[in-house]
Amino acid sequence: MAEMDLFDRTLLASRRRRALAARTDGADFLLAAVVEDLADRLAAVTRVFDTAVDLGGHTGRLTAALRDSGRASQVLRADLFLADPGLPPPDFICDDALLPLRDGSIGLIASALSLQLVNDLPGALIQIRRALQPDGLFLGAVLGGDTLAELRDCLMRAELDVTGGAGPRVAPFADTRDLGALLQRAGFALPVTDTDRLTVRYDSLFGLMQDLKAMGGTSVLTERSRKPLPRAVFLRAAELYARDHADADGRIRATFQIVYLSGWAPHKSQQKPLKPGSAQMRLADALAASPRQAGGNAAGD
Repeated sequence: MAEMDLFDRTLLASRRRRALAARTDGADFLLAAVVEDLADRLAAVTRVFDTAVDLGGHTGRLTAALRDSGRASQVLRADLFLADPGLPPPDFICDDALLPLRDGSIGLIASALSLQLVNDLPGALIQIRRALQPDGLFLGAVLGGDTLAELRDCLMRAELDVTGGAGPRVAPFADTRDLGALLQRAGFALPVTDTDRLTVRYDSLFGLMQDLKAMGGTSVLTERSRKPLPRAVFLRAAELYARDHADADGRIRATFQIVYLSGWAPHKSQQKPLKPGSAQMRLADALAASPRQAGGNAAGD
């Protein structure tokens, strides 16, 4: 593990293995919502790709959506780190930080809620772009920076109150603008990012933490404290959460920000931005040609 790695990928693999073995019903609710959204986005694409890869694979939801879309002649499931024991064997197992794909070999690569835990996200995106055929498509969804902001806030304040100090407990994630810049840096054409928020309500902080554990989503920060938090910290955090982030009925809110990414491998057929200075009309001339004159109003006075 590199000295500056933000995430402990060995621990991440262990947490995923435990979550898959436990197989808690409903624990993949977040993934289900994201896959449905990715399927809607893919439905707007008129192309049919020869090969698609579900990069992450677990639960099989995204693989099924890719097959049902009719947008790929062949769909390959690439399970992350280990095979999902609840599904038929995957087409291959990989680390999404080190793709075992030949350059220019895949028409469509889709990833749902795993790339935010790659230590070198720019490098991973470059690998994805290189693996795509010319005019191939990448569709992805990652957790954004506002994810679990309420939990982060309450755990930090509770730890300060109880122990007098606090360490990082919830992973930091990139914001939408940063992710758009990373797509451009990776060499994608026509990059697009947009965001959505999913608010999930719980009876208490402990219900939220139980769901995070079931989905393998507890902290894998490299610089996390190795000491278990005292129970008093969790009790104080639950108190703060109920006081500051609850609805009128007493149930608490947990925010998941989803950032959707798309980009195409460059191809000569794609639209290109106009070169600077190539416009045929000046902005001032266009405004002068408008029937609306300065000083008028929407009612036509």
